[in-house]
Amino acid sequence: MKRWRRWLLGLAVGWVVSTIGPVALLRFVDPPTTAFMLARRQEASEKNEKGFVLQQQWVARSRISTHLQRAVIAAEDQKFFQHSGFDVQAIEDALEDRLEGRSTRGASTLTQQVAKNLFLWSGKSFVRKGLEAYFTVLLETLWSKERILEVHLNIAEYGNGVYGVEQASRLFLGKGAAAVTPEEAALLVVVLPSPRTRKVTAPTPKVRERSRWVLEQMERVVLPAK
Repeated sequence: MKRWRRWLLGLAVGWVVSTIGPVALLRFVDPPTTAFMLARRQEASEKNEKGFVLQQQWVARSRISTHLQRAVIAAEDQKFFQHSGFDVQAIEDALEDRLEGRSTRGASTLTQQVAKNLFLWSGKSFVRKGLEAYFTVLLETLWSKERILEVHLNIAEYGNGVYGVEQASRLFLGKGAAAVTPEEAALLVVVLPSPRTRKVTAPTPKVRERSRWVLEQMERVVLPAK
């Protein structure tokens, strides 16, 4: 029994050390890829998607329009600078919707999305959600909010195989992320829940309506002073 306890303790310590190290390193080093990008490459290969090219161009947060930064917070996580990784009220609202049979709303914060995209996989399971919570705590502990926002803006998928706001802005808007207007920023982030079906270049009336709502919400988002 003691041997098993020592083995389990060693396994737990090894897990913590092996996960804290990479997370701490990525606080200063831009990730060359993500778990979601690798999975998308594999999916394209298995489905023999001819012509598929994964596109991403990393850019520092200082070179990303503040309109885009405010837009993604307004659309995805308005309490980003107030919470510690989890929006408790949003989680409670989502659970209430599910119990009452209404369509479920998203409750994942930007930090949770970064944790999932960087290290995990898609799908719903208690194991994945548990790991997501663990990495979310690590990110909030070891990274600044500004770094979390910067990484999110660079790894989120904005189109089929198109990752990051710089590549998306150039491909869909014909300009770099630094030059995006408030209206364009609102339209760009609206595709985030369904980047392979919602099109920035051909927005539906529903997408345009949602982008107008995001544009209104952006006025409430205040970024920290540099």
